[in-house]
Amino acid sequence: MSGASGTAQIFPPSITGEVPGHAGSVLDHAFGKGDPYTLGVEEEYQLLDAETFDLVQHIETMLEAVTGHELEARINAELMQSVLEISTPVCRHAGDVMRWLTTLRGYVTETARAKGARVGSAGTHPFSLFERQRITAKDRYRALIDQLQYVARRELIFGMHVHVAVDDPEKAVQVVNGLLPQLAPLLALSASSPFWRGEPTGLASSRQMVFSAFPRSGPPPRFRDYADYAEVVGQLERTGCIADYTHIWWDIRLHPRLGTIEIRVCDAVTRIEDAVAIAAYCQALVKQLSEHYEAGREIPSYHRILTSENKWLAARYGLQAPIMDLGSNRRNRIPVARVVRRTVAELRPHARELGSERELEGVLEILDRGSSAERQLRIWNANHDIVEVAREIADATEALPVAPELLAERLA
Repeated sequence: MSGASGTAQIFPPSITGEVPGHAGSVLDHAFGKGDPYTLGVEEEYQLLDAETFDLVQHIETMLEAVTGHELEARINAELMQSVLEISTPVCRHAGDVMRWLTTLRGYVTETARAKGARVGSAGTHPFSLFERQRITAKDRYRALIDQLQYVARRELIFGMHVHVAVDDPEKAVQVVNGLLPQLAPLLALSASSPFWRGEPTGLASSRQMVFSAFPRSGPPPRFRDYADYAEVVGQLERTGCIADYTHIWWDIRLHPRLGTIEIRVCDAVTRIEDAVAIAAYCQALVKQLSEHYEAGREIPSYHRILTSENKWLAARYGLQAPIMDLGSNRRNRIPVARVVRRTVAELRPHARELGSERELEGVLEILDRGSSAERQLRIWNANHDIVEVAREIADATEALPVAPELLAERLA
């Protein structure tokens, strides 16, 4: 495949111990250097041909077009040249996320249309093939392909990552532990990848199945404290298994350099309102668990097998998933939607204090309206036109609640 440099190697280039010149401590962090509970959102978009709705290798064209614009730093390349990533600045509440995502989606949509392209947001493209994608010409991505080979070359998937700031590293570790039961609800809410290579997979999120082949992916282990986390990551770094902790791709991970918890389990979310609602849900969850920690209350923790099983059920069935209610003694499974409704009720006071209460209610709208995966399947079932599915993704991605130009004053 284009972009994979050199001859494929079966054996690793070195197994001789520490990386020469490795310096610095993984204990270094920015937890507490900013306000707690601030937000940041990253979204990975599909670059689509405006006529065929197949993926197009237009990232360089897009990056050239945005050069010099005030939003240039917020728009970046990803592993494949058919992918564009945007990132918001630090936001205080979900309303700020809405304004920034509206501005960024509006700008990249306008830029893409000027180049004969469209933009779509979903966990997978309905029919494009990874064999036809070119790898972005960056050393990090070339090294990733060389290291992971086929596993990385087939990674034609798209995600949304939500960062929430925490003011103490020990607290951050325990909050991550407490978030593990939320993997299934978050995946069910965001599920948007029922198709892979032109075929309905029977899954709400086929993206999860593709990414599960990556090393250091899936639910994170539970760490005792920050030193425990630092020791594990340090061992991986010292021995050259990873360059740094950003090569750990868990569903939820600490991001010490930013002082945040990064929630990575979500598929790329098609409707902007849904993306904002999920960000508000994540922010309120982190606040709730942080306050439990501060009060000395026990944060419930469950075996990884149980949280992984619930995550699988969410990937398979989406919002219809029958999951284990880990916080109760129920012997029967219950709908994930019931768990989400109960959690929203618990989170409302926290969202109110954060100024994100209205956006949190959008989670209930997802339950009532259905996920992107469900919408894609409805279109497919109507006439089995896979191109129409891709068209709907683009239309829904580009449908903005407010004209971007009206937001300029608030964002100034």
